[in-house]
Amino acid sequence: MERNEGTAALAEDGNKPRAPARRTRTSGLDRVLQIMDHLQATERPASAYEIARSVGAPISTVYVLIDELVEKCLLDRVEGNRVWLGPRLFHYGLAYTRSLDLLSVATEAMQALARDLGETVQICNRDEGRMVVLAMAEGPGPFHVTSRVGTRVPLNWTASGKLLVGHLPRAERRALFRRHALPSPTGRAETDPAVLADSAADALARRLSVQMGESDYSVACIAAPIRDEAGACVATISIVLPEDKARRGRTRYAKAVQSAALGIEHRLGHSTRG
Repeated sequence: MERNEGTAALAEDGNKPRAPARRTRTSGLDRVLQIMDHLQATERPASAYEIARSVGAPISTVYVLIDELVEKCLLDRVEGNRVWLGPRLFHYGLAYTRSLDLLSVATEAMQALARDLGETVQICNRDEGRMVVLAMAEGPGPFHVTSRVGTRVPLNWTASGKLLVGHLPRAERRALFRRHALPSPTGRAETDPAVLADSAADALARRLSVQMGESDYSVACIAAPIRDEAGACVATISIVLPEDKARRGRTRYAKAVQSAALGIEHRLGHSTRG
């Protein structure tokens, strides 16, 4: 009789069950996540062939999954028979966002800081080896940044990225940067894991991280950590502005962003150490 996958099989002596064989086939759910992750990472619509080639999945499997996801509005077809994230995901995202007290409080502080300074302010957190922009309020001037909500960049390129791992054990910080640190477009971002691990801890201890032209030419970022009760950096608030302007007003901007971060922690009831 045919056995169901995952059930224990009897040994030849008929007494003791053998451990189930390890499953090596990628599950349908894993394939769906690979499709979604690919679209998020590339930030552009893609064809089934492009997705299958990128994630190493059979093209027939990807075609079937895409059809099902489009039918359920989790994906949307665009021109050229490519697919993009669907409207149902937007509603899920809204529901999730409403449940996040941190993001709600941080967004209020972000908008207030942007109004007070007249500069672009962002709220960011971490996704493994990358920093992710969660929310952004643009300043009223002509200066615009390339990083939008949802942008994901290597941790070593950004002021926020260093803060977000500063609370981790040193060995873990080094391993993280060893796996994920990449050269930046300007060539000015540090890539040495040991140096990055130490600077991340120092930045968190000072509650301030500054980068000048490391990810984009003539663009600076001044960031402060938003910490939980244990002192871990769960998010950051940062000011993004022209490099020359940041150099001239560094002390003012640093104090403003640190004050905003502390205000967020206070409203969330986080009595952090240090």
